[in-house]
Amino acid sequence: MVDALKLKIKTLPFGTHAVECHVDESFFNTDEQTEVRRADVDVTLEVARKSETTYHLEIACRGTLTIPCDRCLDDLDLPVDVDYRLNVEQMGTELDDSNEELLIVPSEWRELDTAPIVRDTVLLTIPMTHCHENEEDCNPDMLDMLDSHRVEAVPEDDDNRSETTGTDPRWEALKKLKEQ
Repeated sequence: MVDALKLKIKTLPFGTHAVECHVDESFFNTDEQTEVRRADVDVTLEVARKSETTYHLEIACRGTLTIPCDRCLDDLDLPVDVDYRLNVEQMGTELDDSNEELLIVPSEWRELDTAPIVRDTVLLTIPMTHCHENEEDCNPDMLDMLDSHRVEAVPEDDDNRSETTGTDPRWEALKKLKEQ
């Protein structure tokens, strides 16, 4: 599966070539643990060799990721539908990935592993907060547990609050140190 994403760039014939593979959750959790519980993603990688040292990659990923809902921790299925384009240039002796549209790889490289590029492309589709669209789709037992721990209001007679300012006196002491 992952071997299909390793391109033999030195021996790749001129023209456009397509590589297709299917990735699952092990692909996303091999190098480091991610929040992906299950994955069913089809990857199509088209590589066009333009010259002896220039390549153009087009990556298309379609499928589904299953991650935990931030609200109830049950499974949440997220669709994956992402395309990414990248130019690759072989030159010099060092890898330079500082430009998101151009990847410079050392001239002596014979192989380009695109798996990290595919992995990052798919993982970046996960939103910062991910909850079931409707709260009714969340686990009702977990929602009940959350409701039982919810604090409605902070009591007014909190002993750690200054009566004149309404703030914790320790913060007042820190403010005085700052003013010195």
